[in-house]
Amino acid sequence: ASLGPPEVNVSSCLNCINVTIKLPTPHVRNNEKLLSLIDIYEDLDYDITLKTLDGEHKRPREKITEEIFNTVIEELYPNRNYCVSVTVIAFRSKHSTPSAWKCVTADSVAQQDYHIVAIAGAVCFSLMLAGALKCVHAGGYILQNKSLPHMLV
Repeated sequence: ASLGPPEVNVSSCLNCINVTIKLPTPHVRNNEKLLSLIDIYEDLDYDITLKTLDGEHKRPREKITEEIFNTVIEELYPNRNYCVSVTVIAFRSKHSTPSAWKCVTADSVAQQDYHIVAIAGAVCFSLMLAGALKCVHAGGYILQNKSLPHMLV
């Protein structure tokens, strides 16, 4: 029997990508209960192939224990595009169909924090400006509403 491709979704995180994998659903029943691939093949593994500008890299093979699971590929370069394909491997099945390639760009600190820094900077600047105007006004340098004492005129 051939193992169909798993469903794969990728999302970016800081210098990493998060890969969510859903096993293909076999349409095999046992006493009216729909069996999962884990029920059918006790030993299931998965391979992740990571495609970058400099070629394809196979990640170490991992064991599958759940129908839907996720894994994080870390230590990636920020702002680079990465593509992932996942293959489910069962020792009792000779053929496995890899998933379609899913691509995403790994995040960098600058990208994630840029909006927060911009907003915080604007708020700080406004507060400093308001504080400076208040001090100048209190010091009597602008909007003088008191007339000078008669002796100083």
